[in-house]
Amino acid sequence: MREVTAKSMKLNRDLEKMLSEALDRDLLVRIGWGRGGDEKPKEGEIGVITHLPEKSRVLLLGNLGECAGAMNQGGNFTLQGHCSSMAGAFQERGRIIIEKDAGDKIGTHMIGGMINVQGSVSNNAGELMRGGTIIVKGHSGERTGAGMSGGTIIVLGSVGKEPGVGMTGGKIIVAGNCPPPGQGADMRSMDSNEISEISEHLEPLGLSINKDALVIVAVDKSDNNTKTPKSSITEGFEKISITTSSSKSLSEYNALDNHTLINSIGNEDEGLLFPIPWLIERDEGITDNSKIVSQQPFLVKSNPRNNDLLIINKENIITATKDLGKCSGIVLNMTSLPSMNDAEIEALIVSMTSKVQEKSLIMLKDRVERVENLFRLIVELNLDGAIIDASSPGGSRAAAALPRIGLAARAINMKEQNKTLMIELDKCPSAEDLIVAKGAGFSVIVAPQTNEKISIEETLIELNSNLRGWMINLGIQSLEEVTRRNLRAMDYDTAAISGLRLIGYDRPLPMWLGN
Repeated sequence: MREVTAKSMKLNRDLEKMLSEALDRDLLVRIGWGRGGDEKPKEGEIGVITHLPEKSRVLLLGNLGECAGAMNQGGNFTLQGHCSSMAGAFQERGRIIIEKDAGDKIGTHMIGGMINVQGSVSNNAGELMRGGTIIVKGHSGERTGAGMSGGTIIVLGSVGKEPGVGMTGGKIIVAGNCPPPGQGADMRSMDSNEISEISEHLEPLGLSINKDALVIVAVDKSDNNTKTPKSSITEGFEKISITTSSSKSLSEYNALDNHTLINSIGNEDEGLLFPIPWLIERDEGITDNSKIVSQQPFLVKSNPRNNDLLIINKENIITATKDLGKCSGIVLNMTSLPSMNDAEIEALIVSMTSKVQEKSLIMLKDRVERVENLFRLIVELNLDGAIIDASSPGGSRAAAALPRIGLAARAINMKEQNKTLMIELDKCPSAEDLIVAKGAGFSVIVAPQTNEKISIEETLIELNSNLRGWMINLGIQSLEEVTRRNLRAMDYDTAAISGLRLIGYDRPLPMWLGN
C-alpha cells in the first residue's frame, strides 16, 4: 500500500470516529492543527472527507489530492488550501468552500448543494452536473459545464474554450472574457431576473457580478441527447463441450469439493466461500433463510448480507455508504462510472475502502474490450481481482472473450499474483457453463437468476446436483482440477474464435499454435 493511500485511509477512519461525537454535540471538526493549536497541515491525501452526513461541519488545513469532499450528503466542508481533480464530485447537497485553487472536474455529476472556489479551477468544471451551484471567484479552464443538464455555474473571471459544450440544461454565468460557446450551447446577455437570482448567491459571500455578464444556455436539448447502445451476449458457452483428461473414474460416494474460496490480498486463511461458483446478481440482498441460499454470495446494489459483494455504480455511489460496513467486499463498476484517470480511480477506491470491514474484497468490473487496462489497474492498485463483462454493444459471443482475457492475464501474470478473475454472463449459468468457466481460468461466473419458473433455492440445488455428476464423470474431486485441456470447441467457428481444441481434432487450430 502506498504511503498516500495509507494516510488517506487513516484520516477517513479517524474522521468517522470524530464525526459521531461532533454531530451529537454540534461541534466543528478541525483537521490540520495540533492539540495546542499549532499548524500540522495535511498534504496530498486522496479520497478524503467524503460522504459527509447532514449537519456535519469539517474544517481542514492543507492541500488535498483527488476526490476531496466527494459524495457530500449534506455536510459543510471548508478546505484552507487547494485540491486536485473531482473535488465535490457527485455532491447531493451541502456546501464546500475551497479557499485556493481546484483541479479538473470540480463538481462533476453533482445534483445539489453549493461549491464555492475562492481561487481558479481547471478544465471541465461542473461536467455533467444535474443541479446545485458552483461559484468560481477566479478563472475556469476549458469545457466549463460540459454536458450539464441542470444547475448553475458562476465564473467571476474568464473561461477557456468550448464552455457549455454538449449541455442540455442549466446555465453558465461568465463575468470575464468568454470565447464562443461549445457545440449545443448559445450565449446571451443576463436579464434582470437572473441578476437578482445570481446576487442572492453572491451577496452573502461579499461578491457581486457585472450587469454585462454573459449567460450560456443549451440551444436545443434534443440535439445533445445521447442513447447508449445496449450490450448483450448473443451466444454463451453452448458450443463448448467438456471432456475428461483423466483415466481414473469416481464412484458416487466419493468426497467431492465443488466449493470456491476467494481470498483478499494478504489473507490466505479465510475468504469469501462459494458453495457453487456462481455470484448471483440481484438489485437487493435476499432475505431467504434457507441454508443453501444463505450460504451463496450475491452481487447486490443495496442491503447486502455479510457474505455479499456490493457493486458501486453511478446510481448508488452516494447512498452506498450505509451498506459499506455490512458486505464482504465492493466491486467498482467502471462501465457505469464516468471516465477517470488512475489517480481519480484510486481516490474513489480509498474513499470506499475506508468504510468497509478489514480483509474485504476490493475489485473492479469492466467490459472485455477494455480488459488490458482493467488488469493493469488491478495490478498497479494492488486490488483483489476483476469482473470481466463478456457482453459488448451490439452483441458478442462469450467464447470469443476467452483468448483475449487469457492472453491479457498471462501478459501481466495475474495468476502468479493470486488475482481473482470472474466472468459476467447475462443469464443463469448451467453446470456445464460453470465447468467451462473454471477450465478457462475464472474462479466464478457472475450472472442473474433469469429462470423465473423456479426459485433461487431450487436452481442452486439443481446446479449442485449437476455439478457433482459432471465431476464424477470427469474423474475429478475438486473443481480446481479443471483446465483448458478439458474444453473442446464443438465446431470450427468456435475453435477459431476461442483458441480451444477442436473436438475430434484435439488440437487448437493452426492459427492459435503460436499463442
